[in-house]
Amino acid sequence: MKENNGDPIGAAIKEYAINRKPGDIIVTSDICEDDIIPVEVLFRKYDEMPELEKIALDRVKGKILDVGAGSGTHALYLQDLGFDVTCIDVSAGAVDVMKKSGLKAEKVNFFSYNKQKFDTVLMLMNGIGIAGKLSNLERTLLHAKSLLNEGGKILCDSSDIKYLYEDEDGSMWMDLNSEYYGNFRFQMIYKKEKGPWFDWLYVDFDSLFTAAKNVGLKAVRLEEIDDHYVAELTLED
Repeated sequence: MKENNGDPIGAAIKEYAINRKPGDIIVTSDICEDDIIPVEVLFRKYDEMPELEKIALDRVKGKILDVGAGSGTHALYLQDLGFDVTCIDVSAGAVDVMKKSGLKAEKVNFFSYNKQKFDTVLMLMNGIGIAGKLSNLERTLLHAKSLLNEGGKILCDSSDIKYLYEDEDGSMWMDLNSEYYGNFRFQMIYKKEKGPWFDWLYVDFDSLFTAAKNVGLKAVRLEEIDDHYVAELTLED
């Protein structure tokens, strides 16, 4: 297997874009058991998307920045509706596929992107997780805020994963040395491609609300299903 500097997401997306054969991306965590992302899920159409994603997509406006756009599944839907969408991702393979699909896409780290401003910053599939840790959430929101036009909005979804720490009797167990129970470390593997370990955040809405307020944003929970929610963040009056 290659060293931990590959592009497993990009490899999976490129291969599926060519042959449309199902495959699995293995997601390894330092906290819980391995998970699997079926590659075809990254290419789903609007009708196949979770309800929370549909709610977010139905609330976009104007010029859109799709952060961590992946295969471009959300951007393609919005572009077909006539929206001006710019996609960014750190995966070279993903960006290559998006460009071939007719999308405006750039390989760039979100925190380094400052070329233009938008009416909507879209961060779906727990895109806000790019913060890595709760302690970096305010910085993440500040940068997203800096990319907004006047009257713009941030649309994101995430999960309160507290249930992972619940015992059968309803009591909670947690690592007292951990800053926050939603701070995770992941590694992705696809066939022979092995990526580096990276930090990823799952944030409960109350913590998102507080971080948003601290940087001058108002967070509204649009909908919650089980432990998952979608939120809209706007500039405070």
